Amino acid sequence: MAKAKTTVYVDEDVLRAARVWAARKDMRDSELFEQALRSFLGFDLLDRIAQRNADVDPDLADSVVAEEISAHRRHSR
Repeated sequence: MAKAKTTVYVDEDVLRAARVWAARKDMRDSELFEQALRSFLGFDLLDRIAQRNADVDPDLADSVVAEEISAHRRHSR
């Protein structure tokens, strides 16, 4: 995954607490910020769902989705 450098302005106390937390977890500040943003934006939820369904056959999933869409369209008319 490509990374982009950015600048943000954060309250000094928040930044200090984040840096201390990251240091205690042996993480880089950038790792903590990315993890926090991913969680806030819901990416972590999508990752957990994807992991939970990793063993589902993609072809089977496609056919189930197609069947459900067709059924919904039939009942919506």
